[in-house]
Amino acid sequence: MKTPDLLLVDDDPGMIQVMARALSGLGRLRFATGGEQALRQMADATPDLVLLDGDMPGLNGLEVCRRMKGDPQLAGVPVIFVTGQNSAEDELRGLETGASDFIAKPISEPLLVARARTQLRVKALTDELRAMASTDGLTGVANRRSFDEALAREWRRQQRSGQPLSLLLVDVDHFKAYNDHYGHQGGDACLRSVAQALAEARRRPADLAARYGGEEFALLLPDTDRDGADYVARRILELIDALALPHANSRTAPHVTVSIGISYLDQIHADRRPVGAGPITPDESPEALLRAADIALYAAKQAGRARACCLDMLDVDSPQRVRAARHHGRTRPADLDEPA
Repeated sequence: MKTPDLLLVDDDPGMIQVMARALSGLGRLRFATGGEQALRQMADATPDLVLLDGDMPGLNGLEVCRRMKGDPQLAGVPVIFVTGQNSAEDELRGLETGASDFIAKPISEPLLVARARTQLRVKALTDELRAMASTDGLTGVANRRSFDEALAREWRRQQRSGQPLSLLLVDVDHFKAYNDHYGHQGGDACLRSVAQALAEARRRPADLAARYGGEEFALLLPDTDRDGADYVARRILELIDALALPHANSRTAPHVTVSIGISYLDQIHADRRPVGAGPITPDESPEALLRAADIALYAAKQAGRARACCLDMLDVDSPQRVRAARHHGRTRPADLDEPA
């Protein structure tokens, strides 16, 4: 079970010490003495609960809470105001801003612990329900809705940070023929095995494996450049080979294989845009990243399947720049014609 992460925010270090002593048994504690510092910490790692002073110099607690509730990544994090502003109007303002609870100073430590434990329990139940809603029931990886949300979120983050972003589309070769021969139960077992291989191929906690639709999967790789995406694709090919799932009706191999389309965007490649082209346009969007991966996937299938092809998102109109990453991790340049 995940250890809860609590962020204690107060401009009075003495108050932070009091809260830390009382809450030490509830999880991992982090501290911030100002609103901006608190938001930076939340951007680095999403907490499970924030205990927030309402009256701080600079960015006050109400504004911190307001910004949290406006951020999709933080909107679900419960906030308990711990503040000396203890009138009914103050409490009402805090609750209207989105706080889950309100504790007046001077605090009662048993009350603080009880309220914090309640909010952590509610958060855990909410996270469990959210996980169920975002998971593909057959394979156990993320579902399409979860993938779409993650892609939009990571795209926005890439635009802010300039860090690379890569995407893999993975398709099971000749899957209809597999279903026809082994039946739907066999097909379901095959998809579960492929999904497990994708999950195993991930390198970072932020990497997301998802069922994209039917026998097609997606692997979203934040902070991963072309070489890193190539490595993950080769790893997937190796893991699928190692499964050695018999496929009597495959025209590619005697066992199950996959084809992979890789697309990527990073600052190095964005920098080669024409001088004066301006920032990335709305047409150069998460949909363009998907389109590039789809073109690369089709190229992999045209080139013989059981391999990966890679395409820079900015080259979606120049498929001749697609390069193939061959079976068993061997990589070579390939001049592939535009798929018919």
